[in-house]
Formats: sequence, C-alpha cells, structure tokens
Amino acid sequence: MGTDGPVVDVRELTKRYGTFLALDRLTLSVARGQILGFIGPNGAGKSTAIRILAGLARPTSGTATVGGVDCVRRPRQVKRLLGYMPDTFGSYDNMRVAEYLDFFAAAFGLPRRDRARRVGEVLELARCPGFRDLYVESLSHGMRQRVALARTLLHDPVALILDEPANGLDPPARIEMRELLLDLAARGKALIVTSHILPELARVCHRV
Repeated sequence: MGTDGPVVDVRELTKRYGTFLALDRLTLSVARGQILGFIGPNGAGKSTAIRILAGLARPTSGTATVGGVDCVRRPRQVKRLLGYMPDTFGSYDNMRVAEYLDFFAAAFGLPRRDRARRVGEVLELARCPGFRDLYVESLSHGMRQRVALARTLLHDPVALILDEPANGLDPPARIEMRELLLDLAARGKALIVTSHILPELARVCHRV
C-alpha cells in the first residue's frame, strides 16, 4: 500500500439496478487520521457505497480504492485493508468475549500463535480489557459495541467503516465511543462513520 494519497478514494461511483439509480456519481476521499461523516436518508445509497467498498458489489461505473487497491478487481485484498462494523451484532450463545474474538481472528487468517496476543491488543484499543471472560450474551448494548469495534480491528485495517456506532447508546457511552473514534484517527486510521444523529457527527468528524 502506498503512503501517498487518500486511503479511501471514490470517483464518480454509480450503481444501477435495472432502471433504479441507487448511487449517482459519488465522489469522496478519506486520508489517514481523518474521520468522514457519511449521512443521508434511507435509500440515499449509503449501504450500496459500503458494499462496493467492501468488495461485495460491483458498480455500474466509476472507481473505488482502499489503500490503493481496486475494490472491484481485487476484493479479497481489499478485505484485508478494510474493517467494517455493521449496526447489528451477531454472536453465538455460550461464548466468552475472548473466544468470540479468537474465532474472528482465525477467520481473518491470523496464525494461532499470534491470536491471543492480538485479542488482548484489540480489547485494550477498544478500552474493554476486562470483558475477556464475560459471556457475549450477557453484555449490555454499549459493551457489545466496544466488542464489535475490537472485532473490527483484529486484522489491523488501514480504513474503517462504522455503521451507526453510537446508535442506542446512553450519553456516557456516546462520549466513550466518540473518544475511541478520535483515538483511532490519531493512530492513523481512515474512518467513515454513518449516523442519523447529526450533532454526534459534528463532534467527531473532520468532514461530513
């Protein structure tokens, strides 16, 4: 991955489903250490853009790259550079947080000898090291959001897409999430954050 230029670069991205125009010439870029607020009403095309960036959909026209890697031509490589935190949290019952994260670390291809260390690192980054031995189903919504963020960081992506990360959080948890996002940006990550809560975006984003 090159160090020059934006981490996420989208140019004239367009997606049609038959006669329906889902995405109309979207252009945006996100640099290292920058947080972009990505807003729009339901149906505006946010999810379509995210799916293209994640290598899960092909655009009708336009280009999208993450870390200089083409999202359409090299989707497997893009998945190693991008971390996606959806707005829903899925888990299995009777699984402790450390087991949950180890499962995803294995899915990301981390060697067994490195997984325990990396799980500890991401729990520290998400400010929840004490969650390691808790059962996932016992966690509050705010605690789950932090574990979801830890999961998103396991493979050390250069860019993060966080879908409504503060949704449903109480005011103290919102403040904690905001501080976490700013910390990740300070560590050089490029972040795209979606939200319907405009004041939250205004407090954390460099651009909207």
